[in-house]
Amino acid sequence: MGNDADKMADAAGCISIAGADVVDINLGCPMPRVVRKGVGAAMLKDPVLLYEVVSAMRAQVGGALSAKIRAGFDDADRVVEIARVVEKAGVDFIAVHPRRRKDFYLGVADWRIVRTLVDALDVPVVGNGDVWYAADILRMQEETGCAAVMVGRPAIRNPWIFAQAAALAEGRAPVEVSGRDVVGWLEALAGDFRGARKSNGRRGKNKRKGNLAGKLKEMLSFLARAVPDGGVFKTAVLRAPDAEAVLEVCEAMLGPLAPVELDLDAHGRHALEHSGSVEIDDRPIAEAS
Repeated sequence: MGNDADKMADAAGCISIAGADVVDINLGCPMPRVVRKGVGAAMLKDPVLLYEVVSAMRAQVGGALSAKIRAGFDDADRVVEIARVVEKAGVDFIAVHPRRRKDFYLGVADWRIVRTLVDALDVPVVGNGDVWYAADILRMQEETGCAAVMVGRPAIRNPWIFAQAAALAEGRAPVEVSGRDVVGWLEALAGDFRGARKSNGRRGKNKRKGNLAGKLKEMLSFLARAVPDGGVFKTAVLRAPDAEAVLEVCEAMLGPLAPVELDLDAHGRHALEHSGSVEIDDRPIAEAS
């Protein structure tokens, strides 16, 4: 993220030379600390600045360049205009999160905006927003015609979502995720975190147990949304004093002796999350998004 054309071009060039397959500019982050600096979603208010920054990056990137946008800042009236400015600046594809900045992550993503940009642009459009279940990935492509689907928070909530989507696309039965699977995944993740910390030779506060516990809790704060217990599991995880205690909570509450039917299946039969849609209501896109 950034709004200084020269600095963004230099950064993009460094990333490109380092071998990145894609260099992406984030024009969608809604966080107040980001918007106050005039970057992220704040740049959607200034098409001239958008073009200046993205075109400068284009000149320094030999490979693929992309941009992720939101539907707009306060409204979605100019979403096509904004996307066309970014397209004209030379991106190879555009990802769109179909909410306005002021919406943050509230409501349900309006996939009509994705479909609108698919029809309006010449470059491929990547759809994003409330793709909570594997079946939603295929449904978004079918309903909007987007070239690809970007999965963000739902991939932390369900680390199996990509394997499930691949199975659906190939006509295979997707994996049914159990509490035992979650416990095994978390143990492996803890091992990866420990190994990364050791190989990096970190010292001081980064070696404290609390650091590892914090990482695990951050991941589980999303995955806990798939546990249909009214937040009991999440509360127990957050109260755990260290990483070992986090793992113990997961074993006790999700393990083989505690059969919990999680909302991690490919089709979302428990429907704990509200997936996006192109059929929200009859309001104009600018009002419904």
